[in-house]
Amino acid sequence: MRLPVFLIIFISLAGTALGQIQVELKFARLQYVAYEPVIATLQITNLAGRAIDLSDADGRRWFGFEVTGSDGQVVAPTPLGTELPLRMDAGQTVTRKINLTPRFAVNELGTYRVRANVFFADLNKFFYSQTKVFRVNDARAIWQRTVGVPESGETRTYSLLSNRFPDHTKLYVRVEDKSTGAVYTTLPLGRLVAIDEPQAQLDRANRLHVLHCAAPRTWAYSRIGLNGELLARSTFMETKSRPRLQAAPDGAIAVRGGLLERPAGSDVKASGPKLSTRPATPPTED
Repeated sequence: MRLPVFLIIFISLAGTALGQIQVELKFARLQYVAYEPVIATLQITNLAGRAIDLSDADGRRWFGFEVTGSDGQVVAPTPLGTELPLRMDAGQTVTRKINLTPRFAVNELGTYRVRANVFFADLNKFFYSQTKVFRVNDARAIWQRTVGVPESGETRTYSLLSNRFPDHTKLYVRVEDKSTGAVYTTLPLGRLVAIDEPQAQLDRANRLHVLHCAAPRTWAYSRIGLNGELLARSTFMETKSRPRLQAAPDGAIAVRGGLLERPAGSDVKASGPKLSTRPATPPTED
């Protein structure tokens, strides 16, 4: 049975419209710790056969997420600034990594379902990704200390946490102000091997120094600031002596023993929860 020409054209155009933009959403893993950065990888592909412009229009943001919690309740987004527009050439794919933790209240324990959407103003239409799922668990506290912030009167609580994944255990550090409930970071420090308990000491400025076994004969050394900044990270190899943290009389902390394999070099300026907290940054191309 032959279809009329106009109907064939209509079906063809409808198929083209439906395939204008392809949206893919991925998470690196299924399980996260409360307040840890939950990084969503959003991939957008232009299938329109022409260059297109994506931008906010009529009060609608050109990209966003729909998040629901364990009970099916919608998790409302935190108000953010205007998204910068994006121009895409025909066939182009762009990828951006977005931290959902500052955008949505996804720190309660439970399961979350996430779907990404892209609004194409030319068609007045949303395009959606498949729904992805992740779980938020709390980790086990293995060390905790509350200290003062010099010259401010505020306090910070450092906690070392361990969380067991199906094939490994990971060490985290959390920095928070328990008087206000503010959590400055829940930062993964790497894999934890149960050869020895992690070592933690505070220097004279109340910065936290952590040394832990990350692999057989391999020790990770991290220094964390009062606001959750990862200040430095280096690796020590166990030789005839096992690396240990040691405090000097003046309050400085150093690693004694072992062999420094990878020096910290320049200070690390990025901290865990601040990753991609400025979502208006345009996507980067593959």
